Amino acid sequence: MRILFLCTGNSCRSQMAEGWGHKLLAGRAEVFSAGSKPGVVDPRAIKVMAEAGVDISGHRSKHSDEFKGQAFDLVVTVCDQARESCPLWLGPSEKLHKSFEDPPFLARDAKTEEEALAPYRRVRDEIKVFVGGLLEGIK
Repeated sequence: MRILFLCTGNSCRSQMAEGWGHKLLAGRAEVFSAGSKPGVVDPRAIKVMAEAGVDISGHRSKHSDEFKGQAFDLVVTVCDQARESCPLWLGPSEKLHKSFEDPPFLARDAKTEEEALAPYRRVRDEIKVFVGGLLEGIK
């Protein structure tokens, strides 16, 4: 099974989803992530994933066009904006939308680094539960 996680910047939520996918779906799915307007992988996302034992430090933000012409069994949008701009070329893939709050947005007014990391950790854990349940019932 091939799964593609999409968000706008491919910097945080879709990167977390890809990281969890590699860890939780290993041997059952090939997992990728991309964005419609990629930036750079968020250092705080790297930090909180490392705290959970998942290394995404070698990931890079990728444009969804890098996957043009490839077949996916499942395409998951993890932010509302990506859902609206989901590439048409993705073809017959099953599409699923699960919106997660945007940690950088939630952390924008944080007074300390620890306070800023709190929404990252919460969203990281929510994504873990979601990704862990993606293939339930599929052998």
